[in-house]
Formats: sequence, structure tokens, C-alpha cells
Amino acid sequence: MSDESIMGNKIKDLYKICCKSEWNPTVTGAMVAFFSVLIMAWWRPWGAVGAVRNWGDWIVFEINTVIGAESGLLGFYDEAPAALLGNTGSVIGIGFVAGAFISACLGKDFAFRIPPYREMVKAVIAGVLMGIGAALAGGCNVGGMYNAIGNLSASGFTMWFGLTIGVLLGLKLLYLEMEHISWGNGGSATINIPGFMQSIFALVTIATLVWLAYSYAGFEEGMFTWVGDKDEDYIASLSGIILIATALGYTMQRGRWCMVQGFREPHMTGDCTMAKSVALSILLVAIGGAVLKYSVPIAHGGEAVLHPANYVRGTFGWGSVVGGFLFGLGAMLAGGCGTGTLWRVGEGQVKLIMVVPFFAVANSLFTTWIQNFGEDEIHLEKAGYLGSYVYLPDVMGYGGTLALIAFAMLVWYLIVTWNEDSNKLIVPM
Repeated sequence: MSDESIMGNKIKDLYKICCKSEWNPTVTGAMVAFFSVLIMAWWRPWGAVGAVRNWGDWIVFEINTVIGAESGLLGFYDEAPAALLGNTGSVIGIGFVAGAFISACLGKDFAFRIPPYREMVKAVIAGVLMGIGAALAGGCNVGGMYNAIGNLSASGFTMWFGLTIGVLLGLKLLYLEMEHISWGNGGSATINIPGFMQSIFALVTIATLVWLAYSYAGFEEGMFTWVGDKDEDYIASLSGIILIATALGYTMQRGRWCMVQGFREPHMTGDCTMAKSVALSILLVAIGGAVLKYSVPIAHGGEAVLHPANYVRGTFGWGSVVGGFLFGLGAMLAGGCGTGTLWRVGEGQVKLIMVVPFFAVANSLFTTWIQNFGEDEIHLEKAGYLGSYVYLPDVMGYGGTLALIAFAMLVWYLIVTWNEDSNKLIVPM
């Protein structure tokens, strides 16, 4: 065999590994943690609900504009939200969906998959529950739990508890649905896209993302109107944000990595593969978060790379528990968590495409209500009505905090692996 043939086969094998094969969950979880720490070091922690809320703000604002309400819908939304391509949350969401889309197209996985009628109804309910739950908890499964624990916030643990209960109830409801409801089974269809077209779509998307990154990096004031009224440093930072978010979306779609699966499968099939991967990923992010947030004593001229207050929300209490419960229940009805929803949008899942606008509008409206409650416009979170702001290193130091997180992940690991052999925690049908 010639050297050219050997090299050709190596290229094909590499393409198969990177673009077509499903990645190992443990490797995927470690990569998600790596990109999570990388984006934290670059600018800020990532999440799904920041993008979704910005999109919801725009939907409600446009509705308000169409109906011509002078004082704004519900007394708000009378001013345009942050620009879609100039808001960090939105840019993360756009990059994330684009990364999943590129992965799906390169792997020839993209298709418009239309669900049965009943799933469309569930999509609406799921979106509303996820939107309200994320508003109460201060984030979705990423911002409210994964990155909250990774950023050493106590609220991540209370959302974790609520999320687990919500997923278990959702699983029980799923069993009841399978047993008692037969309506709406029809209507499903798949619209396939030719493979060569998917390749073209992937290349065009990659070129567009590269152009956007260069446009952000070379931004000068007044250069573009689509980024909104932001300073040059802020806009320049979006170049890295959109590329890292794209890498996250690509990674999670290729590994089919969904956090709600880590909570569901141990109690549905006994499989603990995803749960172990999520536990490892959280621990790695927490270590990275501690490194970035740890402040060298001022006497030695040091300061933290990432401000300790980042992703520490005042929801350590009923807010994150109830919010996590509602979000977990909604995620079960949707068939995907916050990030799982977005990467499935990128591969053409119509049910999840339907979830997003209801998730967005519900989160936008409920967040606005939380931030402007009553005639006095009280911010319920800042006023302490949803819980407390608890940065764990302030309570037990960085070493104690990392020990606590490592212990919690180890206990979770032991429980799910024990259950995989014993089936003691399986929810019966």
C-alpha cells in the first residue's frame, strides 16, 4: 500500500472519530468541563438560560411593539432588549446551537424530526415549566446547578436536590402516560436532508462563525449596528465566547451528552454511565473555578481571574429547590435539559425547537416579575425572598469547599454504581 493510501485511510479514520462516531461519555464530560473552565477564564461562565431569556425578551418586546402598548406589556418591555449578537448570553446560545448543527451535518445526522401530536403538546408545557423553574433557581441545569456548583455556590446543591425530585416525578408521569394515554400517537415524520447539502451547510456555518469571530475581534466603535451599544473590549471578548460556545455545542452533540439523562437513567434503566460522567465533569469545573476565583493575598499583589460573585445567586433556599423541581419536571417532558434542548435544536428535533420559544417567553416574563415585584418593584432575589447568597469558600474556605464537592460527587458515584448492580432505586412502572 502506498504512503498516499495509508495517509488517506488515516484521514478517513480521523474524520470518522471526530465527526461521525459517538464520543465516549466520560471523555465528553471531561471536554465539557475543559471548555467550561476555558470560557470562565476568557470572560464569564456559560449557561443556556441567558440566551433563552434574551430571545424571550425580544419575542415579548416585538409582541408589545405590534400591539402598540404605550407603557409596555405588563408595564415593561417598552425598550429594546440587548442585541442578539451583542449580548454574551445570546452569543453563547447562538454559538452552542451552531456547534451542534455543524456536528450533526458533518456526521450526516441532521434531519427535521417531527414528533407525534402528543409530544407537541408536551413541548409547550415543558417549555413553560422550564422557563419558570430556571427563573426561580437562578439558571437552568447549567447555570443553576452544574456551573453553580462549579463556581462554588451553595445554591447549586439545592437545585440539584430539586432537580432530582422533578426528574423522578417526571419519570413516573411518563410511565403513567405510556400506560393510560393513547391519544396523539400519530403525526410523526422525518424530513431528511441530502448528505452533500449537509456538508455545504456545515461549511457555510463554519465560515460564518469565523467571520463573526474576526468581526468581533476587530471591532471599532460604530463599526456595526447589530452588536448594540457596547464598548470595544466587551465586543472583542465575544470573538472567543462564540468559538468556545461552538466547541461546547459540537462536543455535547457528538457525545449526546445530556445532564437530565444522568439523573433519569439510573432510576429508569439502572444505567449510570451519564451520571458518572456528569459527576466527574462537575468536579473538574469546580477545581477550575476554584483556581480562577482564588485570590492571592493582596500583600503579594495578586487578584482573582474570575470575580468570586460570578454565578453565586441568592437562591440558596426554596427558590432553587422549587425551581429545580419545576425545571426537572419540564426537562423530562421535553426530553432534554437546557443544554440538551439546544443541541437537539441544532440537529433538527422539531419538538425541542417548539420548546425553546415557550421556555424563552416564560423565563422572560417570570424573571421580569421576580425583578420588579409589586408596586414598589422589589427584586425578590436581591431582597432575600428566594433564598440566600452563599459562596461556600466564605463559609469553609477553598480547601473545605473542594473537599465537600468531591465528597458529594463520590457519594453520587457510589450510589449510582451500587444501583446499577442492585436496581434498588429503579422507579417501577
